[in-house]
Amino acid sequence: MTPFYAILRAITFSVFGLDAKFLGVIFMGAAIAILFVLPWLDRSPVRSMRYKGWMSKIMLTLFAISFVILGVLGVLPSTEGRTLLAQACTVIYFAFFVLMPFYTKLEKTKPVPERVTG
Repeated sequence: MTPFYAILRAITFSVFGLDAKFLGVIFMGAAIAILFVLPWLDRSPVRSMRYKGWMSKIMLTLFAISFVILGVLGVLPSTEGRTLLAQACTVIYFAFFVLMPFYTKLEKTKPVPERVTG
């Protein structure tokens, strides 16, 4: 829960006349809702991370690191530096999902062994 709270607090700007607090709620809800469309975002011909290419592995590592950092930032008091870090981690969090159709389609995967496919 704390990573999503950190995303809520990371939104400190108003856009298109929408208040920053309202945008924070929208981004927090989107961070949870995007998890439900994850199966349709992955365009890789393989499902196991073992056979995926290097781009998927790097993106997953960046995602995991940013999620842990957001979790820590969610329990700490907000400062200017922590808010900036939370904003950067929020961008990485959403980039993992938004860019997934592109990097999973473009990367070269390892062949799946016959014992797995048969």
